[in-house]
Order: sequence, then structure tokens, then C-alpha cells
Amino acid sequence: MLNIVIFGAPGSGKGTQSEKLVARYGLQHVSTGEILRDEIEANTELGKLAESYMSRGELVPDCIVIDMLDNLIEKKKYEKGFIFDGFPRTVPQGEALNKMLSKHDENVNVVISLEVKDEELINRLIKRGKISGRSDDNRETIEARLKVYYRQTSPLKLFYRAHGILKEIDGIGTVDEIFRTIEYEIDQLIK
Repeated sequence: MLNIVIFGAPGSGKGTQSEKLVARYGLQHVSTGEILRDEIEANTELGKLAESYMSRGELVPDCIVIDMLDNLIEKKKYEKGFIFDGFPRTVPQGEALNKMLSKHDENVNVVISLEVKDEELINRLIKRGKISGRSDDNRETIEARLKVYYRQTSPLKLFYRAHGILKEIDGIGTVDEIFRTIEYEIDQLIK
């Protein structure tokens, strides 16, 4: 099984590259936001628990998210692999993901970090905001989101670098150029 974590700052292109990875390698896309919504809609025990936090405007605790991921992986254990998009965001989440995957005799094979300079990210997001009308794509909000991203993910990058599975990919270029670089790194793993 091929298990990939992809992360990058807002505007780095991780959603676009995730879609291409799903298509190329036949992976199951894992978005924690979608999983939370699905569990709540299905009215599962975990969904009810998650909703109790979300309805108060609180973050759903990592242990609940990990249990939901565990259930998903158990249900989809015959898939070719998973791409974790937007999770983990912190070292404790990374550790919890590793522990949960090891229960299934699996692990994270590679972590793709899309690297884009702040000024480019800001320009991309402002442009996206003009097209989409998203009110959170203004310079002040974007800069705040970037600070949070770096504060959370800098230690996570060190964590994955220490495990020898971090691949930092230049996120500047065409979608296809960036994907070819990612594809090359993954193909080296699965040869």
C-alpha cells in the first residue's frame, strides 16, 4: 500500500496535486473535513461526538479524528493506498497517525511538502479571492493563516525529516511540472 501525506501552505497547490496523485496512483483521498461531515451525516457515535465539539465552535480532538481515520482505513483496507491531505498538521497528530497506521501494518511512505515563497502564496490567494469572492482571501487574513501554518508545520517537517520520508518539492511552475517532480519522487519509492 502507498500512503502519502501532502502538505503545504494555503495556496501552495496541495488540493490540485492531491487530485493528480489520486488519478495517477489510484489512491483513496483522505480529507479530515470530509470524514467529519460524513460521520456526522451518518449519525455514527464518533459523528455525534465530533458534532458536540463543532457545534460549540471547538476543534474536534485528535483522538476522535484518528478513530475516524482508523475506521476508514479498516473499511478501505483493500485500496491501493491513501493520500492524507491537510492531516496531520502537528507533531502529535503525526505520531498518532503513525501509531494508528502501524495497527494495520501500514506506515506513511512519503511526505510531500510543497514549498512556495510567501509573496507568491499571497499573490495566488489574493487572485483566488478575486475570482471566488472568498472574504478570507485578503492580505491580512492570508498573512495570519501563513503564520499559523508555519508555527504548526515547522516542527512537523522536522519530525518527518528525522524519519527520512520528507520530500520538499518546489511549488513554483506549472501544475504539470510540479506533478512530474512529485511523480518522480514517488516512483523512486515504488520501483
